[in-house]
Amino acid sequence: MFLGLDGNNRIRIRVITVKGEVKNFVCQYEALINEIWIPIIRYDCAHGQSFHRDVMQPNGDKEKQFIAMDSLEIALSYAVYDLKSRYDWYRERFLSKRRK
Repeated sequence: MFLGLDGNNRIRIRVITVKGEVKNFVCQYEALINEIWIPIIRYDCAHGQSFHRDVMQPNGDKEKQFIAMDSLEIALSYAVYDLKSRYDWYRERFLSKRRK
């Protein structure tokens, strides 16, 4: 599922539930830059790891930041809220690193 923020920014969300309980999810902010959708920030708990944020770098590297949360439902809400409220800041930070 995509949550459109504007024509150049979107959030991609994939949630896996079992009996109504969140078991896994990915919530990723993507920016349209030079006609290519580029992942900038990703929240997930995939690959057996606890909830974390991956901060993508223009050179392809990523910085992993683990975040303690009481449940995956709370983590998912946090991720969506953070990306919706700060996507423009994440985009500008990514682009400023790209210009260096």
